Amino acid sequence: MERVFEALASTARRKILAYLNQGELTAGEIGARFAFSKPALSGHLRVLEDAGLIEREKRGQYVYFRLVPDRLANTVFAWAAEVCPVARPLKRESRARAKSRPQPR
Repeated sequence: MERVFEALASTARRKILAYLNQGELTAGEIGARFAFSKPALSGHLRVLEDAGLIEREKRGQYVYFRLVPDRLANTVFAWAAEVCPVARPLKRESRARAKSRPQPR
C-alpha cells in the first residue's frame, strides 16, 4: 500500500495514470505529453510499475503501458477501510466470526 501512495504523491504520475485511463499508450506517446527528459519519464513509469499500478508489454520495437485498475481500487478501498470509523467494528466482528467457525477436518 505504501508504494501506491508514494506513486500517487507525484502530480506527473497522476497525470500519466489519467492518460492511461483512456487506454494503453506507448512510452513515446506518454513522453510527448510532458516536458521532462526520457530518463525522468522512465523513472516515473518505473515507480508506477513497481507500485503495481501499470504494466508494460513489449510489441516489436514499442513498449506499451496500461493501467492495472484492480490494484488501485483495492489499495484505495483497503486504505479507506482502515481510516473509516465504521470499519473497525466490522473488522472485529469478522475476526470473531472467523474464530467461532468450526475448523474443517
